[in-house]
Order: sequence, then C-alpha cells, then structure tokens
Amino acid sequence: MASRTDTKTRILDAAERLFAERGFSETSLRLITSKAEVNLASVNYHFGSKKELIRAVLARYLDVFMPNAANEIAKLQKQPEQASLDEIFSTLIDPLLELNKVRHGGTIIFLQLLGRGYIESQGHLRWFITTHYGAHLASFVEAVKQSAPHIPPVEMFWRLHFTLGTIVFTMASADALNDIAAADYDEHNDTEAILRKVIPYMAAGVAVPVPTK
Repeated sequence: MASRTDTKTRILDAAERLFAERGFSETSLRLITSKAEVNLASVNYHFGSKKELIRAVLARYLDVFMPNAANEIAKLQKQPEQASLDEIFSTLIDPLLELNKVRHGGTIIFLQLLGRGYIESQGHLRWFITTHYGAHLASFVEAVKQSAPHIPPVEMFWRLHFTLGTIVFTMASADALNDIAAADYDEHNDTEAILRKVIPYMAAGVAVPVPTK
C-alpha cells in the first residue's frame, strides 16, 4: 500500500499537470483524483480544499524560487554601482532554471501555473504569495524601482505585470516558438537561451520614459 507521502505526491503531481494544461477553474477534484488514482477523502485529508491544493502545487516551486531569487538580488545590490534593469532581470535566470530540478520541465510548468493564476483571477493566490513570500517579492520590486526611479509607482505596477505576462506567454509557447525558429531561421534554443532573449526586451519596456501629455 502506498505511504501517505506517496499519496500526497501523486495528488500534487496529477494536480500540477492538469492545472497547467487545463487551468484551475476547469480542473475538478474528481479529475485530479482519477488521474492520481486516489479517492476524494485523500485530497481532503492532505489538503482540505481545492484552494489549498492549488497553493501547495505552487509552493513546491515558490519555496525554491523565491529565496534563490532574493539571494541573487541581494548579491547584486552589494555592488558599488546601481544595477541595470537588464542585470536585475538576469538574476532571475538561475533561480528559474533551478526549478527544473524540482520537476522535469519545472521552469516552464511554474510559469504556466503562475500565468493561470493571473488569467483566471485566482485572488487567493495573490494573498498566498504576498503573505508567504512578500519579503522576497519586495526585494525584487524595490531593486527594479531603484533602477528606474523615473517611472511613477502606478506605471511601474502596470509595467511589471506586462513583464510577467510577456515571460509567461513566451515560456508557455516555447516549444512552438522553437519549432518556428528552427524551421524558418535554423536557430535552436534551450530554455536558458529563450530567457536571455526576452530579458533585454522586458528591461527596455519597463525603463522607457512615460509619454508626456
């Protein structure tokens, strides 16, 4: 008989795949239990509710990514000169790639899940992230603000969300984009190469001066 740990992991693995493929709203607990080959009582025992299961799926990645990203930002801020936005965004590459050690393809899966959370207006996830990882998130946002002090706070809010949308779409479409690049331009990229391609674009978009009326 499978141990409690095995059962919990099977539920998380099944939920993760289904959430990434179908979204949170379109994935029922019945579908998850069928995929994980467990009963509903097991989900309730380990997680209590669908919301808690969603948070647990993301926490597997956030527990690794957030501290690593904050550490990289802290290292950058110890340098004598003000870091550029390109440098700040680049500090996220290694922490994102570390997620491939959590799960095969973890970098892309994490970004897909994060994107689902925003697209489907999962407000409880925003609360969960700010409550449990707020200090780590704040260190990144503050570094960006310091590097682009000419951008008003409300404009920075929008630009950071545009940035998140850009990277989520790019990584979620990575396979298709790679196929097109290979067929049309004979260019072949891995996950890191794609991240490095999108960073200058995002940095330039965040830093561009606000148009005057």
